[in-house]
Amino acid sequence: MRRWWTAAAVSVTAGLALAGCGAPGGVDRDLADDWRALPAAKAFVPEVGACHSSIQDVGYLSGYNPVDCAVSHRAETLYVGTLTGPDAERSTPPRPGSNGVRTARTQCDQQVTKAVGADWHSGRLLLSVVFPSAPGWKGGARWFRCDVAEVASLDDGSVTARTGTLRGTLKPGSPLAYGCFNPKLVKDEIDEMRAVACTAKHRAEFVGVYQFPDVPYAEFNRSAQRAHKACRSLVAKYVKVPDNSDMQYRAGTIIYHPYGEEEWKDGNRGVQCFLWLSDRTLTRSLKGAGSKALPIR
Repeated sequence: MRRWWTAAAVSVTAGLALAGCGAPGGVDRDLADDWRALPAAKAFVPEVGACHSSIQDVGYLSGYNPVDCAVSHRAETLYVGTLTGPDAERSTPPRPGSNGVRTARTQCDQQVTKAVGADWHSGRLLLSVVFPSAPGWKGGARWFRCDVAEVASLDDGSVTARTGTLRGTLKPGSPLAYGCFNPKLVKDEIDEMRAVACTAKHRAEFVGVYQFPDVPYAEFNRSAQRAHKACRSLVAKYVKVPDNSDMQYRAGTIIYHPYGEEEWKDGNRGVQCFLWLSDRTLTRSLKGAGSKALPIR
């Protein structure tokens, strides 16, 4: 078929040459100057609000298959940002612990917190920062995704399938928001935090998130008392009692912190704070309850 088209083209050209015909009206014999320019190629950028059937560590284009958030899924992209400056000038995607990863995580922390209605550490959520694959980066992609998933519990980080968007899911009264707990102790160590209704008997309650300073992970491990002291201040603010040296005689504290050195180096330094009463049980929330509800013991 290609030979037929070639022959036809040659035949028509020869016929025009023999006939000595001029160009028809409105034709200037230039075959290129009137062609519309092709639009510039657009690099792929993931969609905000897209839901995904699985968790991704790397944003491979071949693995980008969003699903309707109304059907079962395991992650949702709540924000898409762009790396700029020196972080974008690298020849490869940011490595764990690098400034690029920390920059992206800072933006994800802020934007996801806005999207879900409270600090994302204050509920059963997992935040993942997803970068383009190496080929995508080489092709010019500089985006990062802030993907969020629901996890089973405070102690079990297994991602659970869900339906519906995660936007606004940590507003007051949310079933995903941390509330009251019964700690299970094994040899004076917290083995498990069992979530219960605040109207049921309990001995612990979530009070807030403390952002630990940017120090090496080893120093953080040596500074547990610093975290507990900061959490006592959050307890005082939460219950509305004086934040002074007497706080240590009002309530104990339980802290949960990012798992592992890699998360810490990537910029996740949110410490989850819980008030803890080792000598009595409660059947109500202590939020705003004042000194009578949390007396000096």
